[in-house]
Amino acid sequence: MNLASIPKIKHTASNNFFLLAGPCAIEGEDMAFRIAEKVVEITDKLEIPYIFKGSFRKANRSRIDSFTGIGDEKALKILQRVSEKFDIPTVTDIHESSDAELAAQYVDVLQIPAFLVRQTELVVAAANTGKVVNLKKGQFMSPESMKHAVTKVTDCGNDLVMVTDRGTMFGYQDMVVDFRGIPTMKQFATTVLDVTHSLQQPNQSAGVTGGRPEMISTIAKAGIATGVDGLFIETHFDPANAKSDGANMLDISRLEKLLSDLTAIRKTINHL
Repeated sequence: MNLASIPKIKHTASNNFFLLAGPCAIEGEDMAFRIAEKVVEITDKLEIPYIFKGSFRKANRSRIDSFTGIGDEKALKILQRVSEKFDIPTVTDIHESSDAELAAQYVDVLQIPAFLVRQTELVVAAANTGKVVNLKKGQFMSPESMKHAVTKVTDCGNDLVMVTDRGTMFGYQDMVVDFRGIPTMKQFATTVLDVTHSLQQPNQSAGVTGGRPEMISTIAKAGIATGVDGLFIETHFDPANAKSDGANMLDISRLEKLLSDLTAIRKTINHL
């Protein structure tokens, strides 16, 4: 997929990695604008192509009382206003086939969650919108098997597809990243590494997903060194009080230093 095919994407000539970043879930307009403004400031400075990420609804929660969203259309309209205000593309997850047509009215990239990437009807619905489709590798799937998910999109006549590794289940409560999967999946499509979800520790006894955010820099640097095309990082001004996935999010105060380091690694890789 040609990155320039994503509407409003900038800095495509920089030969840098691209970034999908933002909060796990849209909690309100003020927080979304504040995060977008900060990330745009950093990515413009470092010439990183940027896509704002925010889930309009969180459907795969551990507990029935977990935060799921502020209302579908309310959150989607916030994503649309973020795109308009900062002139950047946006991405959100979809969970049901009916979500595809709805979300496609507001965002530029439709993301298929890892748990659902084998759901043919959902993948086809996303592909048929003509939007860019980001397929997250199932935690239970091999890198090689993602070829079939990509083919479901391209067989619909949509070549705007990328795949995202988000780690593989290791036992019941941990994730690992097998970096051998990056070059494998790059044979099929543009490949992204989801740094923050790869550090989740799901199925904790309290029913709230844990994480290891202190490892974000390590995983991100390894991903860039391995040749990944893009990175996915969830970030927030106050991860401890985020309404979703705060345990593995990056504090936004640490984002610029991380992206600066990663850009330097990318430049080195480009000259090898």
